[in-house]
Amino acid sequence: MDTRELAKIDLNLLISLQVLMEEKNVSRAAERLHITQPAMSKTLSRLRNLFDDPLFTRTSHGMQPTPRAIELNQGLTEVLAGISNLVSNTHFNPADCDTEVTLAVSEYIGVTLLPILAARLQAQAPLLHLRIVTRVENQLEQLALGNLDFAIHIRQSQYGSDFRLADLGGSPPVLLMRSDHPLSSGPVSTQDIQQYPTIRLYISDREQLDVAPITSSLEEARQRSRGSLEISHLMTAMEVLRNTDYLMPGPAFLLQNESVSQGIAAQPFPDAGDLSVDYVLVSHNRTANSLMHNWLWEQITCTIRDLRPTQPQKLRQRVAAGST
Repeated sequence: MDTRELAKIDLNLLISLQVLMEEKNVSRAAERLHITQPAMSKTLSRLRNLFDDPLFTRTSHGMQPTPRAIELNQGLTEVLAGISNLVSNTHFNPADCDTEVTLAVSEYIGVTLLPILAARLQAQAPLLHLRIVTRVENQLEQLALGNLDFAIHIRQSQYGSDFRLADLGGSPPVLLMRSDHPLSSGPVSTQDIQQYPTIRLYISDREQLDVAPITSSLEEARQRSRGSLEISHLMTAMEVLRNTDYLMPGPAFLLQNESVSQGIAAQPFPDAGDLSVDYVLVSHNRTANSLMHNWLWEQITCTIRDLRPTQPQKLRQRVAAGST
């Protein structure tokens, strides 16, 4: 696009041309634009110089547009309507939304959220391109840079004023294992954990999390365990659990997904008490005035709200019973 030529054009001239085409009368056009007739005549002169064409000729039936003016008018209405929509930003139709949105979400959250969210978006915004990334460090920085539109993660200890947050609820931490694991009958102590290898599921920006008591305990247990496996693929991790003596700390809400938790038992994490791991939806304030981003924000939060029929206390009871 040659912006040098565009910079020479006064967009008010195009508006004036549109009104002249509708009125075909200088006086009435001036009245609609709230200017004097001499000013409107001067504007018409500038339009003639801009397009190197008379644009209108006087006849016994009034002003008639030239072929050049008719040609310009064919695209003028669409152009001005586009500029109006761009400036006013007052309308958003999900069905017409043909753009890409990037969401950072760990697989252990996505496996529960995304099937329902994707179905919701497919029904309402079939042209939307949703890009999911599961491994992203420095997520707040990536949001600020525009590399991410949204992030769903464990609440961090600090957020700047440039970020918008929505609390998505919490889940107690549990220790996952195969259903016939020696520790599946519980209770489990930190010393018990140290007798078995552990799986460390990838969590972005781990050092920034607002769950220091759990993360430090997990790290201590991992360092003293009989081996460890670090992985970002939840389904692979669950298969490892089902076929080995590995243990894996994780959120209790995974028990709600039967396809994921089949053959898996869970025990309360040692010394966690009533501690809950809280999750948040985050975006940067740069998208605060975007109708599309605000609409999608509502779709994500509503989907998660609909996914929370099981209360934390019930989850704790299932965990204590060694749910499989």
